[in-house]
This record gives sequence, C-alpha cells and structure tokens, in this order.
Amino acid sequence: MRPREEVMQALFVHGMGRSPLSGLPLLVQLRRAGVLTSTFGYSVALEAFPEITARLAARVSALAEKGSYVVVGHSLGGVLLRAVLNSLPPAARAPRRLFLLGSPMQPSRIAQKLGANPVYRVLAGDCGQLLGSTARMEGIPPLAVPTTAIVGRRGLPWPATVFAGEANDGVVAVSEASAEWIRDRVLVDCVHTLLPSSRRVGEIILERLAQGAGRAD
Repeated sequence: MRPREEVMQALFVHGMGRSPLSGLPLLVQLRRAGVLTSTFGYSVALEAFPEITARLAARVSALAEKGSYVVVGHSLGGVLLRAVLNSLPPAARAPRRLFLLGSPMQPSRIAQKLGANPVYRVLAGDCGQLLGSTARMEGIPPLAVPTTAIVGRRGLPWPATVFAGEANDGVVAVSEASAEWIRDRVLVDCVHTLLPSSRRVGEIILERLAQGAGRAD
C-alpha cells in the first residue's frame, strides 16, 4: 500500500487596512488545487506590531505541528511573517516556502511621506510607523526559508515625487519589494491591492509547489 500523501497547508496573512477576505480569490484557487488553506486577521489600528506578531507566531507554530505548510503574506502581512519566521524556535518546523505579495523589504516611501500625518498615525498605528522606519525595517533580518517575491508593476498615477518614474504597483516600488537574499522574484502586471485577487499570482504559487521548489533542503 502506498503511503498517504501529505496535504500541503497554506496560511494567508492580509495587508494593512484589509481583511482575511481580501485573499479569498487566491484561497479558492489554492483549494481547488488540493491545498488546505487558512487565514490570519489583525487590526493595525487596535494592535501594535509586537502584539500582532505574538499572535501570529502562535498560529504558525500550531500550523507547523500539523505538517508541511507554506505561508503567503500580502504587503504588511509579509513583513509580519518575516518577523515571525525569524523568531521561530529551532525545533519548530519551518515552512516549505514563503510567498511575499508586494511586501516591502525596505522602508516604504509612502509610509515615510505619511508618517507625520495625524490621520495616518491613528489608522495605521504602530505598524504604519514601522513601515516608514529604516531602523525597524532593517531590524527584520533575511530568512533562510526559500522565498518567492511576487511584485506588481502596474503603477497608479501617483505624483512623480513618490516613485520618480520607478516601476511600482501604486503603493510599493519594485525596488522596495526586492532584496539580494530573495533569489526568486516574479514581476506581474497588477496593482498592489489586487495582488491577492490575481489569478496569475495563484498560478505562480502553484507552479512553485508543483516544481518542488518549496521543499526544504
């Protein structure tokens, strides 16, 4: 009798100002391919970055105990996941792969521009300040976990002072969502908000899983 094949799990973490529902199109696509999906929700207006990551760490640890898994983070969700994966206990099972959807690796230019705005400070909270802080963003180190960055390049008509003509998805510049330690980067014609709704994003994730690129060495 052949051993029962392990079902892959996927945890989706949404971006700032969104909800777990923002990942529904992607999750449906993954489920149809046989992936067991789940989500993690948070509120930047009500919780500080350390509070959110503490809850997320417990969720990831519980998922790891059930078997193989991958994690998908949209925008701030990817920053949260990077912080959590860097702090997992050595004995904890690491994800097969981390998928970052338009997630900044560097301080966000828009967050820096809006950082002093009182409305932004209330709505974005501590996480909004983190995104604009060079010291805090650099305090999240590179990961040993295989990582795929899926970056949008269909920008919106922001003033030239924000991106200065650089390729972007309307919220994050391509360079802001890139890092030397990420060897697998895919550019897609999509705006930032719609990355979790893009069928092409789901196809990329499934392609990596089918190729076995997510297997830990």
